[in-house]
Amino acid sequence: MLNLLGEYDCKLDTKGRMMLPAGLKKQLQEVVHDGFVINRDMFDRCLVLYPMQEWRAVSSEIGKLNRFVAKNVRFIRKFNNGATSVELDAAGRMLIPSALSEFADLKKEVKVAGNGDRIEIWSKANYEAMLNEDVDMARLSEDVMGDIKNDNEQG
Repeated sequence: MLNLLGEYDCKLDTKGRMMLPAGLKKQLQEVVHDGFVINRDMFDRCLVLYPMQEWRAVSSEIGKLNRFVAKNVRFIRKFNNGATSVELDAAGRMLIPSALSEFADLKKEVKVAGNGDRIEIWSKANYEAMLNEDVDMARLSEDVMGDIKNDNEQG
């Protein structure tokens, strides 16, 4: 299982290509040859880059949804809309599709962040705005993680 970490400053070239940061490339060395799928994020104006093995796992879960339920079909359609296979070229760059780049407001300077089993690609401005959101992290941490029991806890 991947646990991708790190935050990287990157640049898009005039053709919309981005060099995968060396720190992430090293973490992905076992799977980089399989390629990736890039897609819109469901919650923020950023892109999500899935290593192919992770995309297959997500697709497998989505494939379990009943396509005779309208909300499932809408979700599947919206989730898959824009998903595009990408590979690194010989120079280690990937071409970000223009429709996805426009969705995420990508300009020359981008932020790339490892986030567990996937990589997020943000415009520098959107990333900074997200980091500066007024969020009560203590309350959010308790709401999200408060019911998870530690292996050492009884109960």
